[in-house]
Amino acid sequence: MISQLFILSSKGDLLIYKDYHGLSTNSNAADGLYLKLSSLPSDQAPVVMEHEGGHFLHTRHRGLYFVISIRPDDSPFMYLDFLNRLAALIRDYCGDLSEAVIRLNFALIYELLDEVLDYGFIQTTSTDVLKNFIQSDPVVTKPFSLLDLSSVGLFGAETQQSKVAPSSASSRPVLSSRHPQGDQNEIFLDVIERMTVAIGANGSLLKADVQGELRLKNFYQSCPGYGSAVRVDSCQFHESVKLDEFEISRILKVLPPQGELTVMQYQISDSISTSLPFHLFPSLERDPGSSRLRIYLKLRCDLSPKSQAINVRVQIPVPKGANSVSQDLSSPDQSAELTPNTQSLSWNIPRIRGGSQLSALFKVDVSGCFSLPSVLDLPPLNLSFQVPSLTCSGLQIRFLRLRSERPTPIHTWVRYLTQSDSYSVRLG
Repeated sequence: MISQLFILSSKGDLLIYKDYHGLSTNSNAADGLYLKLSSLPSDQAPVVMEHEGGHFLHTRHRGLYFVISIRPDDSPFMYLDFLNRLAALIRDYCGDLSEAVIRLNFALIYELLDEVLDYGFIQTTSTDVLKNFIQSDPVVTKPFSLLDLSSVGLFGAETQQSKVAPSSASSRPVLSSRHPQGDQNEIFLDVIERMTVAIGANGSLLKADVQGELRLKNFYQSCPGYGSAVRVDSCQFHESVKLDEFEISRILKVLPPQGELTVMQYQISDSISTSLPFHLFPSLERDPGSSRLRIYLKLRCDLSPKSQAINVRVQIPVPKGANSVSQDLSSPDQSAELTPNTQSLSWNIPRIRGGSQLSALFKVDVSGCFSLPSVLDLPPLNLSFQVPSLTCSGLQIRFLRLRSERPTPIHTWVRYLTQSDSYSVRLG
């Protein structure tokens, strides 16, 4: 049973608040809870924590905190699934999930919560069922048109001839049952993979894992879709997937409800069919007779020349006491930033094409004494990046077919994305 529900912004602002049992006369608990959550790194904040005598459970989506308070004897797993489903419902009905979207559609979200929860008890999280009860219209920031491909997003195309929809194409709400669907019969299938890579100081590969998802967003009513997959180490399927032909033909039959769902989750361990997208070669030395550390980095992108990585960031650990940095970067669109509080230096690269190589020289001034062996004991370097239109596992969707009794034109889109989950290179 849920006692309280919060949705907090990345800065701790209270966007949505519901108190189902009158246990708190105000929402001040959210302030203290946010301070507790934000004081820890995002990958270390516990999912379940105790605060002011209450038990709170939270998940993060797009920088937002979804928080509920539950009883001590409640199982957290069901409520974790509920919070993830609530985030998906907001995306379904509002078209996207962000602080701005929630502020614009707070009335619709409160109406959703009134239907989803009854005195803290979960009633339904089905998009199809809720369509019969939701009356509020979503506030959409920018309507999407298939004829307008001028704004190119992460998955977007550069020309109309490529027949690839921009990333904003699926960012629109699922209309309620009282609205006609018109000609917006579309299905989007995203193949999203996250890489976990560890590279030793000598350049040897220590670990390479891939976790992937087939994420479907359906704007068509009662229409099964067909797709294909390849050999993986482990996988899980949504309850709407029929596996009659999967073992032999690698075909998934899906009877999806309207809205967004994860059709399949899979994992590949230490067996990536393609080469690693990046190789990083660090070199560290201390200026003789000074407290300055010289860091030379060479980043090689081993993607195909037809591919490119975007939003590349190299996170470099620096010794305690680092207070200033000067840099020599290989192109003017790059930037660097020293953050003394976290003892790290960021090298930001907007985009890098496959087959190219970039370099950077950083001169870090450190207050106090340090030795080169102590520098080599620092944490590993970390890379974060996104590679559109590519899967590092080699997984491809061979076809996406739909069966319908109505002769209605249907648009299908398949998009690919590889992004880093943890991509580290040891210094010593």
